[in-house]
Amino acid sequence: MDMSPHIRVWDSVSLHTLHVLGISDIERSVACLAFSKADGGSLLVAVDEAPDHNMSVWDWSRGERGYKLLETKCSADQVLAVDFSPVDRNTIITCGKNHISFWSYESGMLAKRTGIFENRERPKYVTSISFTETGNVISGDSNGNLLIWQRGGNTVYKMVRGAHEGPVFSILVQKDGGIITGGKDGNIVEWDSDLQRTGNVMQVPEQFGCPRVVTTGRGSQLVVGTTRNCVLEGTFTFEMRPVMQGHTEELWGLTPHPSHHQFLTAGYDRTCFLWDTMAHTIEPAQSAAFSSNGEIVIIGTTSGRWLVMDAETREVYSQHHDGNEPIQVLKFSPNNQHLAVGSRDNHIYMYQVSEDGRKYSRMGRCQGHSSFVTHLDWSADSQFLQSNSGDYELLYCEYLHGGGQACCEADQSSYRNAGLCRQIVQTSQMRDVEWATNSCTLTFHTLGIWPEGADGTDVNTCTRANNSPLLITGDDFGKVKAFSSPACFQKARCLEYGGHSSHVTAVNFLHDDSRLISAGGRDTAVMQWAVNPTAAASSQH
Repeated sequence: MDMSPHIRVWDSVSLHTLHVLGISDIERSVACLAFSKADGGSLLVAVDEAPDHNMSVWDWSRGERGYKLLETKCSADQVLAVDFSPVDRNTIITCGKNHISFWSYESGMLAKRTGIFENRERPKYVTSISFTETGNVISGDSNGNLLIWQRGGNTVYKMVRGAHEGPVFSILVQKDGGIITGGKDGNIVEWDSDLQRTGNVMQVPEQFGCPRVVTTGRGSQLVVGTTRNCVLEGTFTFEMRPVMQGHTEELWGLTPHPSHHQFLTAGYDRTCFLWDTMAHTIEPAQSAAFSSNGEIVIIGTTSGRWLVMDAETREVYSQHHDGNEPIQVLKFSPNNQHLAVGSRDNHIYMYQVSEDGRKYSRMGRCQGHSSFVTHLDWSADSQFLQSNSGDYELLYCEYLHGGGQACCEADQSSYRNAGLCRQIVQTSQMRDVEWATNSCTLTFHTLGIWPEGADGTDVNTCTRANNSPLLITGDDFGKVKAFSSPACFQKARCLEYGGHSSHVTAVNFLHDDSRLISAGGRDTAVMQWAVNPTAAASSQH
């Protein structure tokens, strides 16, 4: 799949891609776009992030890749929004830093007129635009003001000062002529058609962010997209409730529930989501793990702390601290009697688990890696560990319940009952070991997942299906790939899937393999993938 900037037109019901526009035409990225309104949406306008912010108009349905009708330089300054007039088919408005511009499209040409503020204060940013049913333009700006520009003109007709404290992010003109605005102050305000306040105001709760986009839902309901990746629903009478919530910073922690169709995510935004249950940690979260019965969840943070929580009530049973570096990976042994904690300080800390997962006693510290621990797996009999590190090492350890030496340093406080690790140097001894999971990206079973010329950081994550020989990887290029497991040979055949716009940090199957869950890093996206048995089988040939 071509990774250059482009526009996709989707079927909103089937979610199938209908057309792909702008491959090799769009520079850097797409800043904003809009369908035409006066003709039922036959045209599409887009503005890119090139130095001159090129604006292009497309007959999007003509052919598989559409047809570009024209392109012109839009503005040297940042462009935040673009829209077609609902009454004048050939009128387009753009706005952004230091400007609002009125465009006329005729005979394959675009004519531009810049908005004139006259003696009114000129805002640093015009942040939002919308049209009334008569074709007038309403703009909101970074000063919190609303302005009306009459149809066909480029001068201010009316101004409402201080509509919001801070930028006006969204303007919604309803079918009855009423107007609703949302701003950085967290308020959603209702106005009549003359921009007089009706008295209806609602405040979006701070934990959800402030309203970024406001649109209509069913009946009198409003649907609000916020600056913290939440979608809310409500009215001026009934308070907003979250329909969907998401992470706002890098997302690394992902773990599926062992017996239910649930999974937990944890990110740098100090938030954990048990879909659909939410919990909060004190530091940015790096990793997470469920106990085998699904009643306990462990959250590892970026400061070396990890928390033991009740998965249902979110009660914190205990907190532990191992080093001062991020907890990269957490894994319960298959028999649920031990917990391995992989840290960025190069060590794996071993804990004995008791009282149904509520009590944790540190048994020792496994040493051997010369760089930070990135992945680890238990053997099916809970006796061995395999682990990867930041310098691309693969180490094997045997966990000895009651004695041992070399790579595991026992805690003096628990020395009598110490479970110690013994590093296994002869890797041939591990040839027939059955592994409970396959999350290590650098093993003899995963040689084929590495593309030619790849370095050790290109593949971030991998996982094996629970009930089929299917191996999934996530990489730095936003791709999810499916291999036959084991993938022992170089250049192994795979099926490749795109969707993330950032590096894929985690992949995991649900307990019954019905879905694959993938987490993006900087795109903060969590995606569910339906597992097609036929497609999965084809990756094995």
